[in-house]
Amino acid sequence: MPKRSAGILLYKYDGGALFVLLVHPGGPFWSNRDLGAWSIPKGEYGPDEQPEAAARREFLEETGIAVDGALAFLGELRQKSGKLVTAYASESDFDITKIRSNLFEMEWPPHSGKTQAFPEVDRAGWFSLSDAREKINASQRPFLDRLEASLSPE
Repeated sequence: MPKRSAGILLYKYDGGALFVLLVHPGGPFWSNRDLGAWSIPKGEYGPDEQPEAAARREFLEETGIAVDGALAFLGELRQKSGKLVTAYASESDFDITKIRSNLFEMEWPPHSGKTQAFPEVDRAGWFSLSDAREKINASQRPFLDRLEASLSPE
């Protein structure tokens, strides 16, 4: 059974242009990576949790901000790792200066016997769709396309 993850792709309009919120993973493995390293705020959930509830919980854990409004379903994708990711979209003008991520612990440096705490998300940013397509994990790019298509006038 593949691992399952759910998240929320926030978007906003600024000067008529569409922007999306992406987060950068924290910890030493990601500190020097940029292009292809960003993601929608998301996380794993088990068989007893609904994907939408998991997406809201994970967004809160990774950013410190609750998304209470309606969510639009963007579908599901399989990442290279095999993990299935379900995404939702919501419009919001999230203030990235207020991001407060939960922490995780890991042995660092490796084989040192020392445990350090790192934020699950070390920063967030609002990106135009063209910039977001460069920054986001390649397997999540279709979520950007689906959002753009869902917001385009028919």
